[in-house]
Amino acid sequence: MNKLDCIIRKETKNDYRETENLAREAFWNMSKPGCNEHYFIHIMRDHADFIPELDYVIELDGKVAASVMYCKATLTDEQGNVKPVVTMGPLCVLPEYQRMGLGKALLEHTFKIAEEMGYDTVINFGNPDNYVARGYKSCKKYNVCFEGDIFPAALLVKVLKEDALDGRKWFYHPSEVDKPCDDEKAVEEFDKLFPPKEKGWQPSQEEFYIHSHSTITW
Repeated sequence: MNKLDCIIRKETKNDYRETENLAREAFWNMSKPGCNEHYFIHIMRDHADFIPELDYVIELDGKVAASVMYCKATLTDEQGNVKPVVTMGPLCVLPEYQRMGLGKALLEHTFKIAEEMGYDTVINFGNPDNYVARGYKSCKKYNVCFEGDIFPAALLVKVLKEDALDGRKWFYHPSEVDKPCDDEKAVEEFDKLFPPKEKGWQPSQEEFYIHSHSTITW
């Protein structure tokens, strides 16, 4: 893709519904029948952990073709020391523009801004196949885990500086911004604001289940 063909810019209020529809199109039936990512970004913008400075979209062919958002999170070591980090996601690309480098462009652009803001670590929960090419590594390699020494296969860490993490054990505490997404009725009501789409099963849902429920033990 020629970089001159697209514009990377901050999301504006005028983009909100288009970006939400973008998330819906990108994630529909991917990890479960239907999706809740469009509701997630809708509620995220008003949450205290949302980082508006890292809310970016790519405009291509006169429409929002890709978007990325970030939230604040923390790592805590065994002595109780707290390290601010950012959680990336969701990263959305319209299906017809996937595999064209839009997601890569958004990540590279926002990683630089996050580093300028003083952050040195980015974490997200997702399919490793989609992120290792962007420099993400298994949480196990950085000794980052959930409480209880749980190292999920889908917990991925990107360091923006080589010395960001020093090998000590860090417990990851994500934002609770996504908690309202557990309210299936609220998600369904919000989804009614968009054109009808049929929920269904596809193999990616089993792939997501395997990644999200697998842990690394050695």
